[in-house]
Amino acid sequence: MKTHSNLLLKLSRRLFTNLDEQEKFVEALTHPQRFNPCILWCKEKPELSPFSTEVATPWQPEFIERLSLGEKPGQHLLHEQGYFYCLDFSSVFAASLLLAIPQPVNLVFDMCAAPGGKSVFAWKSLQPDLLIGNEVIGKRLGMLISNLKRCQIEPSVVASKDSSFFADTIPLSSRLVMVDAPCTGQSLLAKGEKAPGCFHPTAINKSANRQKRIIANSARLVAPQGYLAYMTCTYSPEENEEVCEWFLQRFPQFNAMEVKHLEGDRSHLTTLPCYRMFPQGGLGAGAFTVLFQNTEEGEEKVLDVEVLPVIWRNMNLLGAEGAEE
Repeated sequence: MKTHSNLLLKLSRRLFTNLDEQEKFVEALTHPQRFNPCILWCKEKPELSPFSTEVATPWQPEFIERLSLGEKPGQHLLHEQGYFYCLDFSSVFAASLLLAIPQPVNLVFDMCAAPGGKSVFAWKSLQPDLLIGNEVIGKRLGMLISNLKRCQIEPSVVASKDSSFFADTIPLSSRLVMVDAPCTGQSLLAKGEKAPGCFHPTAINKSANRQKRIIANSARLVAPQGYLAYMTCTYSPEENEEVCEWFLQRFPQFNAMEVKHLEGDRSHLTTLPCYRMFPQGGLGAGAFTVLFQNTEEGEEKVLDVEVLPVIWRNMNLLGAEGAEE
């Protein structure tokens, strides 16, 4: 634990030059506080909300509600009926850059989709012709299918393949590709959960290398003038800003896009328009998010769904009970 504490202090000094902010960041992770629960309305919300709600942030979409502490939306009958999806407000922050993408959107591809919160956000905000949620980890596949089915996210398809498969099979096909990248999960500590070894340089470097491979494969799916959204729930620059800088060096046809409503949360650790939420702000455990656009000219390729070894959303094969973010 002492080693982890020293590594946390080192990270705090890298993230903040201000001593007070360093202390607040460390305090948020070592003495976690409760965050307000949050819901995403999949169906039209009732005129009178069944929950006590907090004042919305200026950029918060109308289908999102941040609830008062003590509310337990996951136990409400409307949750079981698929009226809303429960998620952390950090996820809302990360996914909110999708609000900057103009419609119409033909295909949204979520490369690391389980448990499904950002897929649901993309479906609600962009109303794509088709949503594909991919999850390579088999034990997480059931929760993704269950959540998309419960919330009636249609039309949608669930797949379980390595990112390289789609890069080779359906290149230049998606108006939007989302990469909620697997990471060291340092923000779990701010929720009072465990993330063993999350500050160790070996774990961070291993995670960053995996992220680079996934984002590179995902970029090949993005149609000309389409978008690539990269997100994590960790704090280390190696997994965030440095991945973005590496990506743009190797894929110069992409530009990082400014997202006006997140400008107040712009990262000071790079000149690129990347955005961060930190736990000491009190809204959520933390997130990193950035939106890239493929500037190449040309036409997107029409997707032939039959070439994919996919599992259709309404199959019962993996319709196990799932969990949410």
